[in-house]
Amino acid sequence: MKFILGKKLEMSQVYGADGNVIPITLVQAGSCVVTQVKQMDQDGYSAVQIGFLPIRKLTKPEEGHLKDLPKLHHLCEFRVAEGHAFKRGDVVEANVFQIGDLVQVSGVSKGKGFQGVVKRHHFHGHPTSHGHKDQTRMPGSIGAGGVQHVLKGRRMAGRMGNERVTVKNLRVVDVRDGGIIALKGAVPGARNAILEMVAN
Repeated sequence: MKFILGKKLEMSQVYGADGNVIPITLVQAGSCVVTQVKQMDQDGYSAVQIGFLPIRKLTKPEEGHLKDLPKLHHLCEFRVAEGHAFKRGDVVEANVFQIGDLVQVSGVSKGKGFQGVVKRHHFHGHPTSHGHKDQTRMPGSIGAGGVQHVLKGRRMAGRMGNERVTVKNLRVVDVRDGGIIALKGAVPGARNAILEMVAN
């Protein structure tokens, strides 16, 4: 089981062996410290919690939880198989991944605020012919008259983005010095967003 936390740096591009341009995202991964190990007999499931990015000040509960470990800002838990070899205090580095590995990346997408149905749900809008005036980007009718209320799940205007998104099957193009991983394609989140990476 290979996993790590990272920080999105920027998008770039490299040339493949065949001369084609490959779009990549650079991620600063690790160093991550194992802060807690959960066992099946004690906790009911097997998991490893790791911490990422140092911080100057912790709350009292965090200080107790991270006693005798570095002060870390982001804590995240990953399920692992029973009988794993992780111990509290172990360090997970970016070199756990090799070139060619397929990973799934999870993060919080960019927030876009309150958006209408054309941008949020790709409605094509009304025709701009005579009689439509200011109705071009309106949602139109939202249901039959017999129900007398708006059904849950109806596609309407509202807050867009700023939600957890997972992208699967991104190939590791390169693992560079300093813990920088180059992934083929785009990952969710703005620059400096925290990402969770798990090998498929």
